[in-house]
Amino acid sequence: MEVKAVVKYVRISPVKVRRLIQAIKGKPVEAGLNILKFMPQKAAGIVEKTVRSAVSNADQNPDIDVDMLVIRNIIVDQGPTLKRFRARARGRGTRILKRTAHITIILDEGSV
Repeated sequence: MEVKAVVKYVRISPVKVRRLIQAIKGKPVEAGLNILKFMPQKAAGIVEKTVRSAVSNADQNPDIDVDMLVIRNIIVDQGPTLKRFRARARGRGTRILKRTAHITIILDEGSV
């Protein structure tokens, strides 16, 4: 039985999140959280919080053993992009793209 948690409109580029999800995909939840705790990236904190949310969602179901959960999949999609302008030389302006991400974490009971 799988459980998931979704966080939307996170103000971080999806590329930066995708860089670190390969380190925890397929690992037990406890090991994945331990790896994320010591990663220096901002995205590690966001993913860690989302994994904890998925575990909390699983805890609501009495049929699921929380200790046996494995991070089955992590999907990072691009959300809407905020468009801003910055003043440049000679009266010009350049566009700044502030990207957002949608993160979906799927946990499943598996052999640890």
